[in-house]
Amino acid sequence: MRIEKEEFKTKPLRVHEFLSDVPLHDVWVFHLHGGENRTLADFRVLLNHENAQDFSIFVSLLFRLRATLGCIFGWDEERKDHPAKSYISFLTDAERRRSLIEPGSTTIGSFRAVYCFSNEALDEIINATVHSFSLLAMEPSTNGYTVYWAIYVKPLNWFTPVYMALIDPFRHIFVYPAIIKKIEGAWAKRYQTSREA
Repeated sequence: MRIEKEEFKTKPLRVHEFLSDVPLHDVWVFHLHGGENRTLADFRVLLNHENAQDFSIFVSLLFRLRATLGCIFGWDEERKDHPAKSYISFLTDAERRRSLIEPGSTTIGSFRAVYCFSNEALDEIINATVHSFSLLAMEPSTNGYTVYWAIYVKPLNWFTPVYMALIDPFRHIFVYPAIIKKIEGAWAKRYQTSREA
């Protein structure tokens, strides 16, 4: 479900230049079977719909634990006085017009859209812990589509690498595999069924 960063960097995507100064943390892959003439918008709708409460009890508990710790320690507070600058300001006028979602609008949870093109969408979050980016990119495959999910993390302070080291084992072993499995299953159920009908 994960691929090498160098393999992802060979994809012809705007994000490689746009986030050239931000470390690529890891890249995950969804293999979507079925569907004709689907777009990234179809995938994003499904991703929004399949929320954390639909996952296993253990993964749901991890989400709740993370939310509780974030509340206690102020990890998720949006810092108005923080020197980190939203990358929305780096968009060209042409990219703003091309975006299918208004830059700065809320997408999933606390993430805000930077841009959303037909095959590539970038969201960002800035809080007391990280300046992180979530990139989704979609391309056709033999049996359907492949969606790449890349996570970029720009350190804000000494705690950012510590925080990522703490949560990575849970992300890698439990959370992201559960999300990918859930979405792949939901996609197949929705689009293979509609195709057969």
